[in-house]
Amino acid sequence: MKKWTTRGLIFSALFAGVMIALSFLKIYLPISAVPITLQTLAVMLAGAVLGARYGTLAVLIVIGLCAAGFPVMGGSGGVAVLVGPTAGYIFSWPVAAFLIGLCSERMRQDKYTFPKLAAANIVFGALLVYPGGVWWLAHSTGMDSLSKALTAGMWPFLPGDLVKAVLCAGVVTAVRQVYPIERILNSDNAGWAEGDHPTISS
Repeated sequence: MKKWTTRGLIFSALFAGVMIALSFLKIYLPISAVPITLQTLAVMLAGAVLGARYGTLAVLIVIGLCAAGFPVMGGSGGVAVLVGPTAGYIFSWPVAAFLIGLCSERMRQDKYTFPKLAAANIVFGALLVYPGGVWWLAHSTGMDSLSKALTAGMWPFLPGDLVKAVLCAGVVTAVRQVYPIERILNSDNAGWAEGDHPTISS
């Protein structure tokens, strides 16, 4: 099993900060208790850029801070958020980041990187999040039909999530050309040319 790296842990913390910042960009819809936010984009980016372990860790940091009462979910925090109407989506995020990360780690950088990343983001970053999210939304708000739950928890958000998936794939494809994922996954001195790395490692 590969060791955890200082670089990877730092990136996890940075992406957790990005996820928190993006949570404040939200739009509430009159038909739903679930706001439109960019947090799902941050989840996709975390998995695609950092890989399975560090991407998942970034999301878990945010959830842990929320559980501790810090206002990291768009200005809200505490256990109440983690059992509220959006809890099903929140607890699906670590799974999404992990699966996107697994796919990203196994992708070679080639001309098909963009469509492969887009597909992984759509399947795991968008579609996978909805079953648990919609089910818990319906359960917590007392909805009595699947159609109402889908209208409140999926259909208004799906087009935006598909756009986020494609946007994430484009950003990550460009990033990987200058900063390969191996530099995060490998040892702290990965990416230094022989003889160029510092004599004291962190």
